[in-house]
Amino acid sequence: NTSLAVKFAQRQRSPHCLLVKEHQVREGADTAHPPRRTLFVLNVPPYCGPDALSRLFSRCGHVQSVDMCDKPGPGEKKDKLTSKFFDHKTPKGFQVAYVVFRKAAAVQAAKALSKEGPLLISTKSHPVKTGISKWIASYEASIVNPKELKAEVDAYMQDYDKKMAEEEAKAAKEEGVPDEEGWVKVTRKGRKPGLPRTEAANLRVLEKEKQKRARKELLNFYAWQHRETKREHIAQLRKKFEEDKQRIALMRAQRKFRPY
Repeated sequence: NTSLAVKFAQRQRSPHCLLVKEHQVREGADTAHPPRRTLFVLNVPPYCGPDALSRLFSRCGHVQSVDMCDKPGPGEKKDKLTSKFFDHKTPKGFQVAYVVFRKAAAVQAAKALSKEGPLLISTKSHPVKTGISKWIASYEASIVNPKELKAEVDAYMQDYDKKMAEEEAKAAKEEGVPDEEGWVKVTRKGRKPGLPRTEAANLRVLEKEKQKRARKELLNFYAWQHRETKREHIAQLRKKFEEDKQRIALMRAQRKFRPY
């Protein structure tokens, strides 16, 4: 690992250290961060965003992309976020970054920056907002334009309706048509229109009903057992009562019964 000193601004006395090294993984294990062209950066402070990292390392070569995340892990190519209002996560605390260069030589040049003085994150030409100015910018960015939001939601719902219509048309076309093994896929629409119930769903419903019946039979068995226990207890009490009556009658006959 190589330690790279950075400062938030020129007035800052103590520098902050970024730990950088060449990103090395097994071939094909990380599709988003190609080996030999990716610089792995640790201990990235919250005020150092992707734009700041791209600007810091642009002196070493053309920066193709900067991917920041909470912790290191195998990366996969992510779909570009098309939504302007949804699926946006706010980074918290220190992070790790993957800086992808166009050429592999830029990675070694970035590691050699440790020999130079501390790099500045916030400059006059590219200031980084902090404090009240940052809060104001965050608040202004959180204000949503109702027209743009409505247009995005309408476009999403149109795509969703189109997709559902295509799935329904495909299901109607395949209904009653046997597959390669001669099996026919049977579908049945449930209570909600537009949601066909497949054979697997029917099996799940039947299994739930079977379990429900089994629980009911078990409860009935316990109730029957409880009734039988009460009957046996009553029969024993009656038997004991009759034995006591016979014993009292025998004692009277023998004149040994003195109740007073």
